[in-house]
Amino acid sequence: MLISDKISSLVIDTLREQTREQNIAVIFLYCDYQAQGDQSTVNLIGSFVRQAALRAPRIPSEIKSAFDKSKQEGGDGLRLPEIVKLFVKVISSTEVVYLCVDAVDEVLPQHRIEFLRALRQIVQDAPNVRVFLTGRPHIRAELDMHLTNRAYSILIVPDQGDITKYLSHMMTKIQA
Repeated sequence: MLISDKISSLVIDTLREQTREQNIAVIFLYCDYQAQGDQSTVNLIGSFVRQAALRAPRIPSEIKSAFDKSKQEGGDGLRLPEIVKLFVKVISSTEVVYLCVDAVDEVLPQHRIEFLRALRQIVQDAPNVRVFLTGRPHIRAELDMHLTNRAYSILIVPDQGDITKYLSHMMTKIQA
């Protein structure tokens, strides 16, 4: 799959616009090659939890309790299984949750595999979740392995004519 961040942003913006005033959450991540060190699975799923919590009129008590318990047990933070369960619990009252992850191929391979497994667990535990991932074609085998029977793929290949039109348009804007 090769989808630019502009298309991904368009998908996210469209979903947010069409679901406004509904009990539907659009939760998203933009993965970045330059931030690979920060893109651990715990941080990525933690971002999902944060975004889900921000939608709520108040911070769900489950989140506060989980972090208080973690602090009492040494303060190392929540582990991945706990964060996944917490996320599933926080979104349980939401009708539909769209998880949009742009450039999943930019996550380090060891974290990406763990992240895809966590996504599989979330989808299994929360039937209200829909996942939209973008990435380069070389990760297709990983997606097939970890999201079997749950993924559809659309291959988008840049067209030489489109690239030429885009560059001409941008050059015109720069010269204006």
